[in-house]
Amino acid sequence: MSVRVVNSLKVPDLTLQPLSILVLHGPNLNLLGQREPGIYGSLTLAEINHLLVAEGKKLQVEVSPMQSNHEGVLVDTIHQALGKHQGILINAGAYTHTSVALRDALAGVNLPTVEVHLSNIYRREEFRHHSYIAPIAIGQISGFGVQSYLLGLQALVHHLRKDKG
Repeated sequence: MSVRVVNSLKVPDLTLQPLSILVLHGPNLNLLGQREPGIYGSLTLAEINHLLVAEGKKLQVEVSPMQSNHEGVLVDTIHQALGKHQGILINAGAYTHTSVALRDALAGVNLPTVEVHLSNIYRREEFRHHSYIAPIAIGQISGFGVQSYLLGLQALVHHLRKDKG
């Protein structure tokens, strides 16, 4: 562990501590690779998670992916992120457009959050144009397939490191 001197005291240098990012995947994302590949691509969720973990290693951050089709499980996981993770990358799937509970959980833990989507939600059905998460997120990336996740992770890590420096 690195230390720095503050007022003649040696204290841990938390700016050099590894960051931990929670990656949340919402409902139906477990079907990636077989569900509407023309919209969501051909990569499976396991392949996307593998790419995120590899990108995390390049960025020197720990990436912890989790998927659930159940809103309450996602809410509980967000609550449990406090004290464990420094940021959240979320593709809430259909809950993006319907879940005040997820929005309130994210606002409640107050961790920097980036919302991502594989497809461009603004070029799809009108009901997908509204996001309950976007107003409390630091940013949103959609429409770039798996790159949405990777760009979101990079942006979140940049944001967290900028705030520490």
